[in-house]
Amino acid sequence: MTLSPQWLDELRSRTTLSTLIGRTVKVQKAGREYKACCPFHNEKTPSFTINDEKGFYHCFGCGAHGDAIRWMTDQRGLGFMDAVKDLAAEAQMEVPAPDPRAAQRQEQRATLHDVMAAAQDWFVTQFNGIAGAQAREYLKNRGITEKTIREFGFGFAPNSRGQLKEALSSQGVDRLVEAGLLIKVDDRDPYDRFRGRLMIPIRDPRGRVIAFGGRILGDGEPKYLNSPDTPLFDKGRTLYNLDKASPASRQTGRILVVEGYMDAIALAQAGFEDVVAPPGTALTEHQIERIWKMVEAPILCFDGDNAGQKAAMRAAVRSLPLLKPSHSLNFISLPAGQDPDDLIRAEGPQAFGALIDKPQMLGDRIWDHEYAAEPLNSPESKAGLKKRLSDHVRDIADQDIAQHYRQDFQERYQQTFFPKHDSTTQRPQYQRQNARFKSDYRSLNAMPDTKSVLVSGYDLRIAKGILGGLIRHPSQISKHFEELTLLKLADSQLQDLLSELVRQAMRKETLDMQGLLTILEQTDCYNVAKGLLRADALNFTFNRKMPDPAPSETIERAYADLGEAIKVITARPGLEAALAEATRRVQDNLDEDSFAEQQRLRQAKQEFHERLVELTQIDDVV
Repeated sequence: MTLSPQWLDELRSRTTLSTLIGRTVKVQKAGREYKACCPFHNEKTPSFTINDEKGFYHCFGCGAHGDAIRWMTDQRGLGFMDAVKDLAAEAQMEVPAPDPRAAQRQEQRATLHDVMAAAQDWFVTQFNGIAGAQAREYLKNRGITEKTIREFGFGFAPNSRGQLKEALSSQGVDRLVEAGLLIKVDDRDPYDRFRGRLMIPIRDPRGRVIAFGGRILGDGEPKYLNSPDTPLFDKGRTLYNLDKASPASRQTGRILVVEGYMDAIALAQAGFEDVVAPPGTALTEHQIERIWKMVEAPILCFDGDNAGQKAAMRAAVRSLPLLKPSHSLNFISLPAGQDPDDLIRAEGPQAFGALIDKPQMLGDRIWDHEYAAEPLNSPESKAGLKKRLSDHVRDIADQDIAQHYRQDFQERYQQTFFPKHDSTTQRPQYQRQNARFKSDYRSLNAMPDTKSVLVSGYDLRIAKGILGGLIRHPSQISKHFEELTLLKLADSQLQDLLSELVRQAMRKETLDMQGLLTILEQTDCYNVAKGLLRADALNFTFNRKMPDPAPSETIERAYADLGEAIKVITARPGLEAALAEATRRVQDNLDEDSFAEQQRLRQAKQEFHERLVELTQIDDVV
């Protein structure tokens, strides 16, 4: 029976050495490794270390050293094949049959590393030649340095169906097909898989090229073309840049996970070398388990667009059945429409580092996603939120962890929809927040370039809540004439209603809700106004039906919240303009003052959003 080196490597990678040794020896976690008293000689102070990532044990006392197979033969006393069979059964691997033809095929596969190395050398040569000019220009425009190009081994595949096939003919066509470098369809001649693409080599943990990712230059689909699964490459188990990220992670104690190759390369060039990416696939269970062998809470950083956020949520959901004590996922959210490369080029490495310093935990990500999944404006929708959270908890296999998540989600749900309110303790905090935000509004509304505010997207939902509040409290319209006249609502019906409210408030000094509705009944805005009173998507204090008579404290709170909500959405353009200007200054002249101002404005923007969320969750004053 012949066991190929590749098969044995796969067996070792599927065996967690600390778990195997821990069945007969008491082991303890020690940083990124495990330690124990050596079973091969008597000692009182542990000098026996186990490294799961590298797959070996070593004793600094007696020099004992080996891998999982060596452990089974030396410590368990098994023969080599018996040790292999026991480990293979546990790893759910089939031991190759004693077939001479199978042995020949295994020997042939052992040469695929040579094939991939030859292909990498050829792609690099093309990149540095005349044909690679467009690829070099693309990387230059992306800000990729010569040093990074060398370190990551960028290459180029000419737009030809047979140049690589001819150049590597000595390797044999069958091996080129098996390595995924040529495509063979039916009885037609094989042809080059990668054509007219920037080539990015994918390496195994030992630094050997096992596959490629090819990015098209110019128009065409797909944007990225990856090697197929081969005897060397399983994209569901492989992590791009693991060979470089692994030693870097030992220094930083973290791992960053991004969506694509170029994100990983850009971050590594910016100094974040502990970064990996799934090679052209969503993050799989195997990849999560692999990362957990390096760190207990990797940080996932996907693009700020909808696709990126959905990918982050898929990873979160996929991790739930795998959760184990002390092992989880963290997340960071990028600005909308930006990937890590965009952020670093626009605002510098410091901006990305600030995000990493305050990651979002797994439970927060799941809650935020489900909370925002639909408007929570009815008992049915609120019950739907509760069910979705419960379904996620049921996916967690570890019952202790599941119980903690269940309790956490129940507390969040209770606090959101059935809060215990103590007016004597909450009002001072509310007043302090209100005073702080009013100070920010004054400084931002003073920006001279703010002429009008186009309200769309999520802000349009807020505007609907504000309109409902103005209908319930018409006396407040005149107090906010200046801000309201700045608003330009993307929804024409809502804009017509706003204009009518301002118009009627200017005509009449005193106006109550019923009087206003009577006037609106004669216009095309009446049905929209009634709809806003019946059910609004946001649960602000100022668009709730009040008791008659209403306590003065309740009315004052509603008026204050209404004024603050108006100021939030009208202050946004001034904030955006100030942030854009600060970002420009950081790019032109990176100094501490410019960067501090930029971060202050970013924080103010985040606080505005958080304050709106708080306003939707404030209970009535009693």
